[in-house]
Amino acid sequence: MTRRFALIGTGSRAQMYLEALATTHADAGRLVAWADTNPGRLDWHERQTPGLGSPRRFDPDDLAAVVAEDSIDAVIVTTPDHLHARYVVAALDAGADAIVEKPLTIDEGGVRAIAEAAERTGRSVTITFNYRYSPRNSALKRVIASGEIGDVTSVHFEWVLDTAHGADYFRRWHRDKANSGGLLIHKSSHHFDLVNWWIHDTPSRVFASGGLRFYGAENARARGLGERAERGSTDDPRTDAFSLDMRADDKLKGLYFEQEANDGYLRDRDVFDEGITIEDNLALIVDYSGGPTMSYSLNAHSPWEGYTVAVNGTKGRAELTVVERGSVVTDDEGRTVVDPSARPDLVVDDRARPASESLVVQTHFSPAREIPIPVADGGHGGGDQELLGDVFHGAGDDPLGLTADWTDGVRSVVVGIAGNRSLATGEAVRIADLDLGPASRALGGESR
Repeated sequence: MTRRFALIGTGSRAQMYLEALATTHADAGRLVAWADTNPGRLDWHERQTPGLGSPRRFDPDDLAAVVAEDSIDAVIVTTPDHLHARYVVAALDAGADAIVEKPLTIDEGGVRAIAEAAERTGRSVTITFNYRYSPRNSALKRVIASGEIGDVTSVHFEWVLDTAHGADYFRRWHRDKANSGGLLIHKSSHHFDLVNWWIHDTPSRVFASGGLRFYGAENARARGLGERAERGSTDDPRTDAFSLDMRADDKLKGLYFEQEANDGYLRDRDVFDEGITIEDNLALIVDYSGGPTMSYSLNAHSPWEGYTVAVNGTKGRAELTVVERGSVVTDDEGRTVVDPSARPDLVVDDRARPASESLVVQTHFSPAREIPIPVADGGHGGGDQELLGDVFHGAGDDPLGLTADWTDGVRSVVVGIAGNRSLATGEAVRIADLDLGPASRALGGESR
């Protein structure tokens, strides 16, 4: 069945959905209407993806009317995180299903609103947890589900973001916790979902520690970096390796740099600026209802990017190690290169660690063995393309439970919500003490 889609928010995150509807999944549906506060981004996507045609443009606040007038089946929400709940609820109440990027929302109020709307309308909410679909993460799921390492007793999970990707969260709207909920919500919701899914359990208590220890003006002054120049001055900070020159990347230039006159949004702000309210170093202890405990850490200024996961069980241990990018590439002028594959003129230091992934399983009193991981291309460890197939065509046989709905989004985001409260109070926070309304039932509790 061909479905009719609307989409709200056409920044870079929307591109994979737009390209899918214009090309690989054009048989599954058509983009009928789209909205963005910046019309220049709509213009850019129309030029870049001609297969979309010319969808109807609308004001996001007119979503209900558009759903009714254009018989919209599903609304794709790819706005900044703090707006997810508003448009998911509006889509459901208007009679459409919702497809929303992670995180589901950023706070208790958003969780309550989505849960109430889902119960009130009976419509579906799909949350796109692409990392579930990555073959390496699915391989670990199979190992745990097989019982080979026994009942899970603890998980150690470390994720490091490098000084290209990690720094980027401190340039754009994510730097304000009111917009993103901080990295515990925006980024870590991926990771918390993976653990919930891997061990098939629900978080019950969170203790968090962390802070802004690398980025931001105060840290820059402490390290003697001095005052930073404003963009466009003679001493242009875009020559700094920690800055981003959007003029050198066609996508960033077209979506953001050339659209600044429309709304004043600056995508490439200084990571050592004043006013950053999110953390760059985070550590959590998370207890689960079934008994396991997770130790989790996130660092946003590493020289390489990837993650390590160790799952301990009553019969043994599984270890997943992933290097997504071995080093950050800079050009001859010392500027970070966003896409090194587009710069064949650059010589990449061969001493950088290569991208790699390995899954090792060892049971008690036995030698270790490595589990083969299928090769996959594309974003999020090869997960994006398979995810898009499920989003637009529906999931077929799904023994691993790859698809996720709003209840999975709740189980993921409550770890970050509780973590933020713990950061503020210095106390451990019980998930049952959060005011989640009917969403509490998704966590095995009663609504407050």
